[in-house]
Amino acid sequence: MRKSKPKKRIILPDPKFNDPLVTKFVNNLMLNGKKTLAFKIFYDAIDIVSEKTGENGLEVFKKALANVTPAVEVRSRRIGGATFQIPSEIRAGRKSSIGMKNLIGFARKRHEKTMGAKLAGEIMAAYKEEGSAFKRKEDTHRMAEANKAFSHFRF
Repeated sequence: MRKSKPKKRIILPDPKFNDPLVTKFVNNLMLNGKKTLAFKIFYDAIDIVSEKTGENGLEVFKKALANVTPAVEVRSRRIGGATFQIPSEIRAGRKSSIGMKNLIGFARKRHEKTMGAKLAGEIMAAYKEEGSAFKRKEDTHRMAEANKAFSHFRF
């Protein structure tokens, strides 16, 4: 689309917590259009989290998501035959999207029995500022810090 920006789709809040952030997360979690199953997995994970931590599961989830959301990223840019990693800030929508995808991706790689348990484990790890998704954010920030010298090439 050359001239106009595509219009933003309105994401409806989820049925249980009435929160659009949850729906967005579930949309990322969903495979093959099975949204009901994705909601079931998410709600199971939240129940497990609130059981184990003794706190509100949704608040733990939101804090965990904030902990794994990166603020800067590096982008490759070719200048005069050399490729530079240029650090740049991420816009808000992409920030949360990257955080969600990291959380889900590393939850899938865990070794618990069910997907609900895997997701719950990754959420609790992110809440405590540990785990693979949090490590990915730290690595991204470290790489941006290391390449700060090339930030004047920003585009």
